[in-house]
Amino acid sequence: MIRKSDFTSKYGRILLPLVTPYNSDETINYPMYAELIEYLITNDLCDSLIVTGTTGEASLLSFEERVELMKVAVKAAAGRKPVIAGTGCASTKETVELTRAAEAAGIDLAMVVVPFYNKPTQSGIYTHYKTVAGSVSINILLYNIPIFVGVNLEADVVRELAKIDNIVGIKDEAGVNPTQITDYFLATHDINPDFIIFNGDDIMLLPTVVQGAMGVVSGGAHIFGHEIRAILDAFSSGDHQKAKELNLPLYQFCKSCGQNGRILPNSIMRPAIELVTGIQVGPARKPLAPITDEEKAILIDVLKACGKL
Repeated sequence: MIRKSDFTSKYGRILLPLVTPYNSDETINYPMYAELIEYLITNDLCDSLIVTGTTGEASLLSFEERVELMKVAVKAAAGRKPVIAGTGCASTKETVELTRAAEAAGIDLAMVVVPFYNKPTQSGIYTHYKTVAGSVSINILLYNIPIFVGVNLEADVVRELAKIDNIVGIKDEAGVNPTQITDYFLATHDINPDFIIFNGDDIMLLPTVVQGAMGVVSGGAHIFGHEIRAILDAFSSGDHQKAKELNLPLYQFCKSCGQNGRILPNSIMRPAIELVTGIQVGPARKPLAPITDEEKAILIDVLKACGKL
């Protein structure tokens, strides 16, 4: 187990899931990945880096690509920011293998999404996480995102998982159920008062901090990292009006990334990153459709209104 204060001291409050840069043929541009990491560290836009999370399009990457991205990230970060590995896969067997690969790469915290596509029962989810945790010595952060995996990780199962020493917390995609972070807190606080709870939805930053979320896993931090830190600082200092005002540009940007019913914001977030940072990360992998001209025009207007362009 890890104490909340130790977790915050090491990993911070802003955990950034890296986009995966591609070449024109959709192969991974590993040098650009290292360049992006350098930019994020140099500009202090986050506290920790997450490799092959949802924003990194983990489900569209091969096992070998995910392992190589871990290695590149560890080398590029060079100890300046912690690297967290997204190691969740559809099967328990592959999740175990990928989590072991993360451990071998020198990563000591794995973020493991609920198995996707299969829609396992809550019993199956419990067994999955218990098996993965028992296969490695590194810490595990549960990852609940029912909008993509098809099932919700229920609070009573999280309570049982919190009894396992190296399952240290959970990231919840709070936009699906805005109050579930409170359910997780109530389910775990007597089992492990140091159980880590993070919000995984930028747009729900303030509502979840009020409920006790320790921080955010934020793809938007590629662009709004400084603003997110200022929001958290303002809330912590009791200046809730300032936190509310600072949150509005982040909210507007996140809404723009969900144009036309897009659930995964990558197709719009990627060109936003290119426009603001100058780092060419390329379009998302198929089957994610590229940004349209109309969407890009709206995105540019929002970025200008937010002072990013």
